[in-house]
Amino acid sequence: MKKNIHPEYHVISVVLTNGEKFETRSVYGKAGDTVNLDIDHLTHPAWTGTGQKLVDTAGQIGKFNKRYNFTS
Repeated sequence: MKKNIHPEYHVISVVLTNGEKFETRSVYGKAGDTVNLDIDHLTHPAWTGTGQKLVDTAGQIGKFNKRYNFTS
């Protein structure tokens, strides 16, 4: 690695929405900083994969399915 071009990699604390804490290494902030998460990783759809819905306002999905003979 080239010297003096990479950010400092250090230990920070992460506080989850339920109060649980853990330490990890990051380039965020300074050594010993704390990150408070606003999104719950146990219930948010980005992590759980639930609650996702396709919105087809222009009928593009239907056109695609018809063109390539897909049936649902």
